[in-house]
Amino acid sequence: MSERASSTRSFVVGIIGGGQLARMMHAASVGLGIRVRLLAEGPDVSAAQVVGDVTVGDYTDPETVRNFAAGCDVITFDHEHVPTGLLRELEAAGVQVRPGPAALIHAQDKAIMRERLTAAGIPCPINRVVADPAALQAFGDEHGWPVIAKTSRGGYDGKGVWKIDTAAEVGIPFENLGDGIQIVAEEYVAFTRELSALAVRSPSGQAVAYPISESVQRDGICVETVTPAPGLTEQQAIDCQRLALTVAAELEVVGLLAVELMQRDDGSVVVNELAMRPHNTGHWTIDGSHTSQFENHLRAVLDLPLGDPTTRSPWTVMTNVLGGTVEDLPSALLHCFARDRRLRVQLYGKDVKPGRKVGHVTTYGDDLADVRKRSRHAAGYLMGDPDA
Repeated sequence: MSERASSTRSFVVGIIGGGQLARMMHAASVGLGIRVRLLAEGPDVSAAQVVGDVTVGDYTDPETVRNFAAGCDVITFDHEHVPTGLLRELEAAGVQVRPGPAALIHAQDKAIMRERLTAAGIPCPINRVVADPAALQAFGDEHGWPVIAKTSRGGYDGKGVWKIDTAAEVGIPFENLGDGIQIVAEEYVAFTRELSALAVRSPSGQAVAYPISESVQRDGICVETVTPAPGLTEQQAIDCQRLALTVAAELEVVGLLAVELMQRDDGSVVVNELAMRPHNTGHWTIDGSHTSQFENHLRAVLDLPLGDPTTRSPWTVMTNVLGGTVEDLPSALLHCFARDRRLRVQLYGKDVKPGRKVGHVTTYGDDLADVRKRSRHAAGYLMGDPDA
């Protein structure tokens, strides 16, 4: 028995970043016999509460990251903020980094992403890097007002994005701009809704696409997803899936790729953002898909055959739980589970702060109105609104 045990070894996946995405990746790893090592920002962050092998350190410090990577078969990410140059050094030293820096740069830098996708014929808003307020005004005068201005790096959940309505506001994005950060000007897209297309690709080139989700945003934060996206024709859904698979292949992404899309009145779509790690709009897959985004991401980075991404039920709704007036979330589950025996809940182990993502709920079934009502009520109750 001891001889057999000593001759076997688990895959070791190193995850940089200790947020809820790493926490849910760890949960997916358990059944696969994968060992997770975590480089966390602090000892009490979301994933550090559940992962057994935790290094607390700075993900921008080369020595810290090199030492962490030395014990891993592959490195992957909870976020996109590890410096690209550091990742290139790891690759040069023989470390498997997935997604690699050549792909990840397109999720880190919106200017590079827009240039590459536009050159590849992927539909994007008209865009231009603008060096100063005068250049932003010239872009608006040329393409019409309002315009959207974004920082090339660092923006998320609505941060680093401005709607510039008139020439009088063009100086706002340039205030307190950090070193190496550019401003990308984009045409204002009058979209009717946002869609999310998730694809997973392995190093050997196998790829799968999840059903398309409608993503409901409020103040730049995703509050709900509905899968499949209501009112999307079969051909439109196929086209969105094909677009995500094309981007994944073009950029040679390994792992989960999330392509956030804006859909116009005529049904056409343009790419809004990219993410190259499990994504908030894919949380529904934990309970609503045959293989979750987290498991397929792990399979991909280890070059294992990918799992079935299709849905288990006709409709799946995921609603984010944002910090509200309820601090004792586990106790609030008594009401939620008593009311809905099929409700699924993920709590992230975070201190409750206003507007902070502290968990999500998932419901599924045959009737969309009922599924959405159940999901919204449970999330609302956990946020302190019993009448939601």
